[in-house]
Amino acid sequence: MNGVAGAAAPRRTRGAARLLVLVLCALLLGLAGCAKAPYTGRSQLIMYSEADEAKMGLAAMQQVLKKEKEVTGTPESARVERVGRRIAAVAERPQYRWEFHTIEKDVVNAFCLPGGKVAVYTGLLEVADTDAELAAVVGHEVAHALARHSNEKMSRARMVQVGQLATMVGVAAASGSSQAAQAVGDSYAGAMNMAVMLPNSREMEYEADHIGLLLMAKAGYDPHAAITFWQKMLKQAGGGRKSDFTSTHPTEAKRIDALKAMLPEAMRYYRPRDDGGGASPAGK
Repeated sequence: MNGVAGAAAPRRTRGAARLLVLVLCALLLGLAGCAKAPYTGRSQLIMYSEADEAKMGLAAMQQVLKKEKEVTGTPESARVERVGRRIAAVAERPQYRWEFHTIEKDVVNAFCLPGGKVAVYTGLLEVADTDAELAAVVGHEVAHALARHSNEKMSRARMVQVGQLATMVGVAAASGSSQAAQAVGDSYAGAMNMAVMLPNSREMEYEADHIGLLLMAKAGYDPHAAITFWQKMLKQAGGGRKSDFTSTHPTEAKRIDALKAMLPEAMRYYRPRDDGGGASPAGK
């Protein structure tokens, strides 16, 4: 009797483990939503609502501004606001409460948080010394918000976590070893990071360049300025100055090549503006 009961227990354990795996997979599928990126039409995995994005973006920007020194009422901040508003006007997202912040820091960087919260560091303004070059950067950041890239990254990370947990449960049930389950789980996470997360991040960067180029063109900024900006970044990288703006890949040279290939499409959207802001240094 004890032998029969002992043999049945592992079977029940494995059955419960398989059921848990199925529940986890069903939960993942239930959370997942299919979406299409604007302009490119790329299929996306989206698990969070725009309302959730807006809350997360606002809270994150408030935290950033508690730690960083924001510049207001200066020519630099006025320039960021001016260019940002022109890009936002053609972004066609009236539900987004766009914000454009200037942060005083000698760092060549800019970022956009979910829901349209953009920040530009003063160090970047030294490189992007025309409004059109700044528009290339701001357009890229606004594109991240339009394409909901932060949402997509969080959704993919959640997918990896659920998959990792399901794998660990399955291995633990089959082997009876929690150490083996942990080792396989760690390997799974590492493999998914290399196979899914990093390539997807680079794909998003190219996509943001693509959409951003179209946005700056629609706003009346010459798309060729994106090339000159990244040529400056390439020269700066050769000089050894660190740039956080390129830390997520691709390289400056690859970016330039990709942007050149995108130019014919962007030029179809380009209509120069009469206010002179499309190419003048620092808005002059």
